[in-house]
Amino acid sequence: MKIALLTDGIYPYVIGGMQKHSYYLAKYLAKNNIYVTVYHYLSNTEDTGVEKLFSDEEDKYIQIIAVDFPKVVNFPGHYLRACYLYSKNILNAIDNIHDFDFIYVQGFSGWKLFEAKQNGLNTPPVGVNFHGLEMFQKSKTLRQSLEKIMFRPFVNKNLHSADICLSLGGKLSNIIYSIGINFTKIHDIANGIENTWISPTVKPIYRPIKFLFVGRYERRKGIEELCSVINKLLPEFEFEFNFVGSIPKYVQIKAPRVRYWGLIKDVEKLQLIFKQCDVLVCPSHSEGMPTVILEGMASGLAVIATDVGAVSEMVSEENGWLISPGSTHQLHEALIDAIHASDQELMNKKIKSQSIVREHFTWDKVIQKTIATIESVI
Repeated sequence: MKIALLTDGIYPYVIGGMQKHSYYLAKYLAKNNIYVTVYHYLSNTEDTGVEKLFSDEEDKYIQIIAVDFPKVVNFPGHYLRACYLYSKNILNAIDNIHDFDFIYVQGFSGWKLFEAKQNGLNTPPVGVNFHGLEMFQKSKTLRQSLEKIMFRPFVNKNLHSADICLSLGGKLSNIIYSIGINFTKIHDIANGIENTWISPTVKPIYRPIKFLFVGRYERRKGIEELCSVINKLLPEFEFEFNFVGSIPKYVQIKAPRVRYWGLIKDVEKLQLIFKQCDVLVCPSHSEGMPTVILEGMASGLAVIATDVGAVSEMVSEENGWLISPGSTHQLHEALIDAIHASDQELMNKKIKSQSIVREHFTWDKVIQKTIATIESVI
């Protein structure tokens, strides 16, 4: 089988959940002896190194096609225009579309392909994955709301043009259905994580309890609400809080029990920090199926997370606390519950997190469902 993977970048050259998903998707398709041609953005300085991301055996099945991501004048809607032009460059880079049995599109990377398909271009089956579908989820600011409204009709059009819509599950599948896509076209396939992330043992509870946030600083990540709650709890309770990511100094909490590690790209160092904590906190206002939650669960952490996107597929009362997005009250109560939890109660949640990942979310399992889904439509 031969698959074309259209994406706007590969991790770690381009940072993001979709880009990380693209990397592992290509890697595990190759591990299963499936030929995959990856069309994606790389700067000229990076073009020669991307193959080194894969093993020699994987390289036998992976071809990399670098595509230019155009620069456009900064005006309202400029990113959408850049995405459209980029998708046009991808289509132009495909020599013979019938060399492939299936085309896997990440986000807007197939926009021009879908347009050509609607105009009569004969193609192999095409599936699209818009991951978090944040443009259909709630926003905290007027500007974000207006930006999302601008995106919706174009996402809608791409989803309707695809032969199948690939969803991370949970509320995301309901969003796709709500815009008029028949459920028979929607295929739920979870995000995944490598087995190497799964700790051989779950660490004992730390006292005082150690919390962890991993992510970049942006409004939808809920950092403002989290910092507000932490400031209220610090005078009353014993706990430690760790932040990993580029958090500006002007929003950092000045307290000895709050530590900022900065952006960490070294996987082993990041894994070590996970293993030194008890509870991962993800208070986002909108998400897809965050890899960071899978990383935390695989490392043996309980999880406090908001019920957005496909988060409920990973987090429940069995392994953590699922709360409403934007609710500082529920976030406050969940953190207190975690602080007051007995060692046995917290350990049960930590162990359950790891078992859920083993049973449902390793890439070995995710890729088998992906391949079966593709084979069902070709």
